[in-house]
Formats: sequence, C-alpha cells, structure tokens
Amino acid sequence: MNFENIVKKLSRSLAIIFIFVMADSLYLSAKGFNWVDGRLILVNSAEASPINDANGQNDTTPNLFDMNPQYVLGDKNAPVTIYEFSSLGCSHCASFHLNTLPKLKKDYIDTGKVKLIFADFPIDAKSMKGAMLARCMPEDKYFDFLNLMFKKQLSWSLSFKTEKIFISYAELEGLDAAKAKACMENDDVAKEIMAIRQDGMEKLKIQGTPVFLIRGSQGEEMIHGAPDYESLQQIINKYLDVNK
Repeated sequence: MNFENIVKKLSRSLAIIFIFVMADSLYLSAKGFNWVDGRLILVNSAEASPINDANGQNDTTPNLFDMNPQYVLGDKNAPVTIYEFSSLGCSHCASFHLNTLPKLKKDYIDTGKVKLIFADFPIDAKSMKGAMLARCMPEDKYFDFLNLMFKKQLSWSLSFKTEKIFISYAELEGLDAAKAKACMENDDVAKEIMAIRQDGMEKLKIQGTPVFLIRGSQGEEMIHGAPDYESLQQIINKYLDVNK
C-alpha cells in the first residue's frame, strides 16, 4: 500500500469518527445534555462523571430525594432501601452489579431485608440509550437486562454500531427490533431519566457514578464510589438494627 492510499484510508477513518462524534453530540443536545470542558453535563446543572474512587466514601445527607420507581429489586416493603445512582457505561458500576450485588441479593434482598432501586444517572449518550431501552423491559427482566448490559459493557461502549448491538440484546429478552428502536427514541422516557439525574445532582449534589443512598426508617446516608461488600454490610446492618 503506497503512501497516498494510506492517507486516503486514514482520512476516511477520521471522517467516520468525526461523523459519529457529531451525531453523538447532536443526540445529547436534543436530550438536554451539553459538553463543557470535555465533560458531559445536563443543561443548567453541575457536571457529572464516573467516580474514580472505587473504595466508597460515605456521608449523611438531608432527606430530600425521592422517586417513584418503575422497577424494584426485592420486597417493596423491605425496611431498608438502597438507591443506586448508576450509569451503564461506568466501569465501577459494572463491578458492583457483577461482583457485589449477587452477594447483597443473597444475604439481604432475597431475605426481605433490603430493596434496591436503580436510579438512572447516564454519563454519555450510549448509556442514555441503554437506560431508555432497559425501561421497556418487562418487570421480571429489567435487572437481568441491566446485568447483561454491564457484562457486555466493553463491547458496546467501543462500538460504532451501539444501537444495533442494543437491539440484539433486547431481542434476546423477547423484545422485537421495532419496539426496541422506538424505546430508544422515546422523549418521554428520556425526560423521566433526566429528571431523576437532575434531582440527584440538585438535591444530593451527586457529581459522578456510582453513588448509593441507603435509607432506613431513622435516617439515611450516602456512599460515593463502589464500596466493598463488608463496608456495605456494616451500613445496612446499622439501619436494620434501628428497625428491630
């Protein structure tokens, strides 16, 4: 391959990347997001990004946040609630779902002590589309679909055909391609997701993912970053003891 052909091939590749980035930016802008100083933010809100500290730091917070969840993992009457502010494109969020959540589910969720609510906090356009698609899943498949998205995170996050990949995942769960595509274009669903994200940023000062709001009858606290399971247990047990 001579130098001229190499330059032409490189130019085509750069053009494709440019078009993809521009399309991504236009999509985000239409949904209310803007890029500022290299970071994705919701218009008129503070900046948000993945949290790099995976160890988890906790603090108390006033009782301001609430949401009417479409899906709940566990008994809806469980005494302790965990709100998980998470993005499907966040690697620490994936680690929590794939490594920590199964233990939490076995020890606390399946035993009726804790319920978990997934609070969408997308940090990029692909995560936003994935979150929108997940909300079209039947109740009994929602969290399974989230797990699938986290397991395949590297594949779809690096792809230029993310929407096509998402549709293939939806079809595995019994959702036809046309409906899956419509889900990712539903502005009402997008507004619901952005409203949750906005509330998290304004009321809880969340600036990245993951963040966990743990709430019992006597109080609540937040963990920034993905905690190890033992630390999470200590906090949960504290609120369970209050409820005895």
